[in-house]
Amino acid sequence: MTSPSPIDWSARADLAQDSLDHFYGAPEPQFLTNWVPAAPGSNDTFNYWWLAHALDARLDAFERTSDPLRLEQALAIRSNLLARNEDSLFNDYFDDMLWFALALHRLAAATGDQTFHAEAVAVWEHTVAHGWNDIEGASLSWRTQQPYYKNAPANGPFIILSARLFVDTADDKFLTYGKQSFDWLTQTLVNPKDGFVEDGINRAEDHAIDLQWRFTYNQGLYIGACVELAAATGDASLLDAAERTALTAVRELTTDGVFTQEGTDGDEGLFKGVYYRYLQTLLAVRAVPALSEFVQTSTDRLWASSPVDGWLFPGNDWNAAPTVSMPYSTMLSAIMATEVRARAER
Repeated sequence: MTSPSPIDWSARADLAQDSLDHFYGAPEPQFLTNWVPAAPGSNDTFNYWWLAHALDARLDAFERTSDPLRLEQALAIRSNLLARNEDSLFNDYFDDMLWFALALHRLAAATGDQTFHAEAVAVWEHTVAHGWNDIEGASLSWRTQQPYYKNAPANGPFIILSARLFVDTADDKFLTYGKQSFDWLTQTLVNPKDGFVEDGINRAEDHAIDLQWRFTYNQGLYIGACVELAAATGDASLLDAAERTALTAVRELTTDGVFTQEGTDGDEGLFKGVYYRYLQTLLAVRAVPALSEFVQTSTDRLWASSPVDGWLFPGNDWNAAPTVSMPYSTMLSAIMATEVRARAER
């Protein structure tokens, strides 16, 4: 009796990447259709931050394969994002800009073109100049119009970018701001008992924490913040904090081995992908068998539930095939998780 052939997860990752183009590819300037099947008005929104994560996903493929096509795809996304944003790096949302900056920082490393590194620094400087204040404690606000509203989605990527820029440049300003933001996030939104990360505070100018929003990407961002600051400072205890939050997220936010659906507006489709991306940064420096098992189980479920005519077309619940129109944000999470699995299998 012969045993079944092992699954080629790198081939699956390539198929996932190509499925994005197969289902969602569109002529310029749209570039990627927001929803499939599309409905009237579904492409009216310019999803700046989705494109930033699409750029990140293409860089995952390039790092895995060294295929110049994947790098060309990444560069095309950057060009499309800037063209649709009136050739500006900036918008009103600090988290959006920071997602893009993190991808640009990686693009600089992939290409050797320091233009992209300078753009990442420019975003960092812009967020400090326009979004940093002392309301509710020294930290970064979510967007220009709400300087009083502070949350994990803005401060998390700010910490990660700050730590990475410090490692690159040894400029203390990056580490000073990054650590201050991290301390604020830990003291304000992280449960000291189990490490669960709440979403934000003072949204309605009432000093209240939004306990009702229990999202996977906040957990992923804190994991990434801990890992990157540990690399920047040598403080290994931060890896303990990252592991605690990662395990709590799996315990609190999964059903039958996968993260539950977090919403149907589109943005939520990307949340679990952020968790996988930064979980990978932890697993790269620390073996945590329970978390490795989670990656295996959940991606197995994803691929069991999502094939469509030889392609990958996931829903937000990876235990079931999608039954309604799906945004490409959901596809991006599936791509990112599959890339993590492919890396683990290597």
